Amino acid sequence: MTDAFEPEIVAFCCHYCAYTAADMAGSKRISYPPNVKIIRVPCTGKVDAIHIMRAFEKGADGVYVAGCLEGDCHFKTGNIRAAHRVRRVQALLEEIGMEGGRVEMITMSAGMGERFAQTAREFTEKIRALGPSPIRDAIRQSGRRAAG
Repeated sequence: MTDAFEPEIVAFCCHYCAYTAADMAGSKRISYPPNVKIIRVPCTGKVDAIHIMRAFEKGADGVYVAGCLEGDCHFKTGNIRAAHRVRRVQALLEEIGMEGGRVEMITMSAGMGERFAQTAREFTEKIRALGPSPIRDAIRQSGRRAAG
């Protein structure tokens, strides 16, 4: 069953670095899995824990926050704040019985199109190995109970 599983990944990407790196990957025709859904944000510092958890609630199997390299954030410390939030969400997931590894903070510069694609491939493989999100399964089951 897990062989047929294709994970849904949400990537919150900062406008200045990670989103531009994704664009560069596309321009260079460097492929990455189509199951990675990019959400462009002005800065990863604007990504709150509730946004990450809402992505799981909406069906994501894994979420990563991709921002500027440390020390290069266009908003000074946004990426550092984001990294702290990601660690808090990882701990929260562990507390509720999920794998904390379903969430990651990744840094890159605008010129790292290859790194963006490689990260998307590696994270997809990691989530594929973990299997479907228990949250997604619980939501599907509660939907079936409500319909039935």
